Amino acid sequence: MSRTNASAASLLKSTSTPTRADYLERVGALALDFAAAQAHEEEARELDPQLVARMHEAGLFRMLLPRWLGGGALDPLSYTRVVEEIARYDASAAWCLNQGSGCSMAAGYLEPATAREVFGNPNDVLAWGPSPGAKAVATEGGYIVNYSGSFASGSRHATWLGALCLVCEADGSPRLRVNGKQEMRALLYPRGRADVKDVWHTLGLRGTGSDSFILKDLFVPCRYAYIRDDEATRIDSSPHYRYSSTMVYSSGFAHVALGIARGFMDAFMALAAHKTPREARSTLKDNPMVQFEVALCEAKWKSARHYLRANIREAWQEIQSGRKPTDAQRVDIRLAATHAIHSAKEVVATLYESAGASAILKSGPFERRFRDINTVTQQLQGRRAHYESAGRFMLGVPIDLDAAQI
Repeated sequence: MSRTNASAASLLKSTSTPTRADYLERVGALALDFAAAQAHEEEARELDPQLVARMHEAGLFRMLLPRWLGGGALDPLSYTRVVEEIARYDASAAWCLNQGSGCSMAAGYLEPATAREVFGNPNDVLAWGPSPGAKAVATEGGYIVNYSGSFASGSRHATWLGALCLVCEADGSPRLRVNGKQEMRALLYPRGRADVKDVWHTLGLRGTGSDSFILKDLFVPCRYAYIRDDEATRIDSSPHYRYSSTMVYSSGFAHVALGIARGFMDAFMALAAHKTPREARSTLKDNPMVQFEVALCEAKWKSARHYLRANIREAWQEIQSGRKPTDAQRVDIRLAATHAIHSAKEVVATLYESAGASAILKSGPFERRFRDINTVTQQLQGRRAHYESAGRFMLGVPIDLDAAQI
């Protein structure tokens, strides 16, 4: 066990109900481990198994699980702050953690015995990705699943996977809910049951190992199937689950982007203190244009972050008052998250240019972060179509918020 690993493990044992400060301290204790894992992530296109083990020992994958499962049950403001801090060091680790944490919200919808089976081991992680056209046909005692899914971030260290499927009756007819929509369920199964396709050769976020999966005629018992974010079928009554998994994804991945940008900004400030560009007479920090850009980037980053966290806080206050977040609050979080992701990209782009040739070196602190932020914006969470969805809602144009990923 490394010194940083020992420190994190010691803190984990000494705190029965960890706080945000505890988790942040654990992340700091793993700083050298995040740095050491980078070479493996770039080459193997997955998180370093040793880093994953240390993150497990620090309890980082269990921050949103309920306490009766040994989790931290963190509020969303505390949770996203920890995600942001991890992303300062390692965007892939933060991305995988947020994906797994959003999936861990399943614990509120499963019978306790099933939840313990899926999440009871300290190293258990659930992962999934989008699966357009996936189908689950009802049969005696469960469902027959045919599934083709992709972008299952963190799937290589996951112990369980999920298939998000439209449900059909045994005769092939769609199972409809009271609102007239076809029922969709998340069906959970051990990772070893899937046909894994290694497709993750990407520009950035290489360590996420976001592979594709195929299931053919897999039987999944009823106890492993649930309807995501459905208040009517939720088993755990904790208000914690009124902050939906969709909101965990949007707000969490936005904090990944903010963490990448913060790490880039910190590295640029260190560079500016000593770098004198070729044929220049002064260091970057003494350049008026660089001074202007640094201040502008700081304002852009802080304002986007404040806007996002203010909307998370408002939704959480609504939850603490015994209510669900309103549709307007859901839209505000998605809008603020999209804005934060693209603001973070703009910050990185500005300072990337100012860093000059120093930014292109693979051995430096900029090149990987540049690739990572430009990969984040290409994911579903960063797509600009979210602005259109928010605009439709604001203008009173009918919109299905669930279909719009809000």
